Parts: sequence; structure tokens; C-alpha cells
Amino acid sequence: MSGRDTPRVIVVGSGPAGVRAAEALVQAGLQPTVVDEGSRSGGQIYRRQPQGFKRGYEQLYGSEAAKAQALHSRFDSLLREGRIDYRPDTLAWNVTAQQLHTVQPASGQTANLDFDALIVCSGATDRLMPVPGWQYAGCYSLGAAQIALKAQACSIGSRVVFMGSGPLLYLVASQYVKAGATVAAVLDTSPAVPPLKALRGLLSRPRLLWIGLQLKSLLKRAGVSLLNGVTPLQIEGSAATGVSGVRVRDAQGREQRFEADAVGLGWHLRAESQLADIARCEFVFEPLSRQWLPRIDADGRSSTPGVYLAGDGVRILGADGAEAAGRLAALAALNDLQQSVGRQLFETEQGALRTTLQTMDQFRQGLTQAFPWPQQLAATLPDEAVVCRCESVSAGELRRCVRELGSQEVNRAKAFSRVGMGRCQGRFCGHAAAEVIAAEARIPVEQVGRLRGQAPVKPLLMSAREVQA
Repeated sequence: MSGRDTPRVIVVGSGPAGVRAAEALVQAGLQPTVVDEGSRSGGQIYRRQPQGFKRGYEQLYGSEAAKAQALHSRFDSLLREGRIDYRPDTLAWNVTAQQLHTVQPASGQTANLDFDALIVCSGATDRLMPVPGWQYAGCYSLGAAQIALKAQACSIGSRVVFMGSGPLLYLVASQYVKAGATVAAVLDTSPAVPPLKALRGLLSRPRLLWIGLQLKSLLKRAGVSLLNGVTPLQIEGSAATGVSGVRVRDAQGREQRFEADAVGLGWHLRAESQLADIARCEFVFEPLSRQWLPRIDADGRSSTPGVYLAGDGVRILGADGAEAAGRLAALAALNDLQQSVGRQLFETEQGALRTTLQTMDQFRQGLTQAFPWPQQLAATLPDEAVVCRCESVSAGELRRCVRELGSQEVNRAKAFSRVGMGRCQGRFCGHAAAEVIAAEARIPVEQVGRLRGQAPVKPLLMSAREVQA
């Protein structure tokens, strides 16, 4: 601990995992530093409305209102009592040996924070599959559509189509319906009836399964068209006027068109793992979800000493799973730092928290099987379809990199085509680009690898300047 009696522990993120991690650290007698890119605690799932907005918890969070309110209240009390060093509107952009580098994007002020333990609760972002026309104005990720509703109290369009797969697809669509927006259709690429192998996982959390069925029922009662087993064909529109409609092929092979001026897209979520990558944590390929994930042990320890990972930033276990993972990772850090109160809490709670996370992971696996990532869509994308929206890299350009330049590894294709070099740094296009390359090269997608993260995690102002932490 660098000769200090009190460990210096930093938590990145103040969503469910970050709040519960901070709470555990405070309970052990520490004052952790909480670095939060957002302006207020809650993360994405429990994102708070801006000051002055008057919508109630039930309206904002539905069946999870009580959990959201409890999480917000607990963090507010820790802040009010001076038990945490909270740094909102602050981006953690780099990790070096025992030091976290941060910046306040609005002012450009940077700081270097020393730590004995770093608990990364960075959350998740949308996992996206390109659809021809998704570069048009009016096309959003599901997360962006949700932010517009929660943080700005507005719809992304006057007539919206939601397309993709997974629970978030139905959650956001139902939130729009409850808010009074016009939802034309929910178009799901997964089959209507999940495979039997998925049911065991789904039944591990029957309450969530029931909530999902209720969301579908709400949408049907509202007159929203619900289609399963669709194949996206085109998001219609133009660069000048934006989105005008969506064409799909339904499960019976018939082409259907839905008029819309906005589209929300999303296929589950992907872990926001760039900070873990920069911290040189090892990654492993998970065949079930067809993606690379940071390696952790049962308590959240990464392969990098002193770095712990929790919540959706490492495994998509939902808000309940994130709360348990955040607390367990914090207690593991305290145990490793030989902090007396933390060690006692760790020994007392470790078993129950691990069991909770095992149940959450069973449900995650069931969801992944019920709502599979549609890798076949990447293989059949037209050559002219844009894969990387930031750099306007097409599927045809990626295939040319494979055929003519021998780019069977995604970072080599990045060097030749600029895929993943834009503002999002591959968050939106990385998974799909790897699938396009794998299909063209006729190799397993794990052999294509993953886009390597590098600092800064997100673009910084050239005028950023360091201040005393």
C-alpha cells in the first residue's frame, strides 16, 4: 500500500456495481474516490432525470422503481455524509502502474490519481449489427433512444421502429409507449420460441422472465406490430432527409415495410471493456456470445494485480448482478489489501455473493441462447453497406482487405481500412467488422481477434491540462 495505513481505492462508475462497491468500501472505514463520467449517479439502467424534471420513479423505471430509488438514496447519503470523494463529469481515460488518469471533458482539466486498488465498473454499451442505411439521420442505438427519453424527456422521432434482439429491445419500446410516443413496430431477429437449451437459464430467474412477457403484452395491447425471426433488409431514407422507413423479411419469407422517421437498433449489450484492456487485463473468447471478455476470477480479480472488474463492464448480468458483483469485487480488494474490517466482511459474504452471481450468469446464458447474436447477417451484408459509420468503411472494403491484402486479423484490417479508428473507437462496429472478416476469410471469428484498446478511452481536448489531484 505504498507505506500508507489507509488503502487508496478508486471506483470507476456509479451505476449499480459502482455504488455497491463504494458502499462496501465505506462500510470498511475507507473514503473511496468515485470517478463518474455522468453528472449524477445511477448509470444507464438507473439513469436519473435532470434537476427540475418531475417524473416519478414508477414512470421512469417501471417494475424496478424501488431498486432505482434505493440505489440513488444510498449514494446520496454517502455523498451527503462526506464518506466518498465523488468526481462527476469526469472521464477515466488511461491506466498506468498504480495510477488512474482522468479528465473533465468540459474544462479540459486532467488529474492523475494514485491507487492501491482500482475497481472498474464501467458498464456496457449497445452491441450493434450494421443494417444497410443505418448511417442515415434518425438511426439510434437503443441506449441512445433510452437516454433521450430519460434525460431529455423526448422521443427520437414521431414514428419509431425498434429493431434488434434481447430484453432491452422490448424494455425501451415499452418505455416509449408508456411515455406516449408512437411505436410502429418491434422487429426481432430471434425466433419466437426459444430453444429448449435456453429455458433452463431463463427459468433460473422466473420473475424477470415474467416481466419480459408483460412487456410484450403491453406492446401488443398498444397496437404495436411485433415480429420475430425477421431478416433486416434496408433502413430506407437519404442523406438529405434521414430515415423514412424500414424493410424486413419476416419469418415466412415475406417482405414487409414499416414507415418511420426514426429507428432504434440493438442486439443485447457489449461490455465497455476498453479501460480493462488499457490496464493490460487478459481477455478470453466466449463462444456462446461470440465476443472477447476480460478474464476474472470468481470474486472479480483481473489478471492485472490491483485491478478489479465488476458489473456489465465484464459480464452482462443486469442491474441485480451488477450490485452483487460490485460489492464482491470491493470486498475482494479489501481482503487482498489486508484491511481488517474488509477481510471479515469478505469471509462472511463471499459465498452468498458468489452463489448469487452464478444464478445471474445462468440467466445470462439463457438470454444469449434465446436471443442469439445474428452473425449470419454480417456475412450477407451487401458490399455497399456501411459497417463503420465514423469512418464510412463499407463491408466491401473489409472484404477487399481480406482478399487483396491478406487482412485476416481485425487490427491489420483496421490499419488498411480505418475501421474502428473513429470517435467510437470500434464500440459500434468492432464486433460486426470481425464477423465480416471471418466470413470472407472462412475462419472462426475468434481467429480474427479483437480491436485492441488504447488511450485515450475516448477523444480528449487538445487543450487538456493537468491540475493537482
